[in-house]
Amino acid sequence: MEIKEYISSGILELYVYGALPEAESREVTIKLKEHPEIRKEVEEIENALLKLSSSAAPYNPEAVLSRIKQKIGDKDNNEVIQLEKESGTPWVSYIGWAASIALLVGLFFLYQTNNDLKEQLIAERVRALQLEQQIADIRDNAENAEELLAVLRDKNISRISLQGQNVAPEAFAAVYWNKEKNKAYVDAKELPAPPRGKVYQVWSLKLDPLTPTSIGLLEDYAVDDNLIFELENANESQAFGITLEPEGGSDSPSMDQLYVLGAVSAP
Repeated sequence: MEIKEYISSGILELYVYGALPEAESREVTIKLKEHPEIRKEVEEIENALLKLSSSAAPYNPEAVLSRIKQKIGDKDNNEVIQLEKESGTPWVSYIGWAASIALLVGLFFLYQTNNDLKEQLIAERVRALQLEQQIADIRDNAENAEELLAVLRDKNISRISLQGQNVAPEAFAAVYWNKEKNKAYVDAKELPAPPRGKVYQVWSLKLDPLTPTSIGLLEDYAVDDNLIFELENANESQAFGITLEPEGGSDSPSMDQLYVLGAVSAP
């Protein structure tokens, strides 16, 4: 009798409707697990509600969805029309402009980033090439230094010191002459740098009578780190002199521009 009274009390209908307080709803849930009669009654109430709702509003999800979209569309259209009336400009145009600006900004940043990456890549390649060139220069300099030392240490080399003259008393140079190979190596480290438009010219001299013969120019003076120049000399030289001449050299030495002079020692 207690279960029948509980079923007829109306509490199960309120439970199905979700109208019970949380504490009472938990109590009904417990009784559903304990009493099959109560659980069956709840199922019958739920089925009755489903039948009632179907008869009052037949289940048609497409129609419901269509009506919802129509309602939303009507609302949105009314809002857009109202905005257009207030601003005088179609709202769709604002959206198009905003999308175009956003696209242009995105493309600009993408282009700028791509350019930055390209510039970084080019800079890295340039640095790598410079480093490779420096390494190659160091190797070349080392090889040249070894070759030069071998030349200067040759037993057939004669060293002639060239002292500064009136135009440049502090100047100094040296000629390393290999008579057998007809080579003269001029060390011009202590010569002042020639002014623009001028070049040093090296002369092989016979002293009696004084006969100068040009054996070459000290060109590329500004870019030669060692300032040691290799020249051909097949002359029977008794002395060497270096003068400052116009670019291209002169047929005879400018004696007023004689920077250094030195005689070959007798063997």
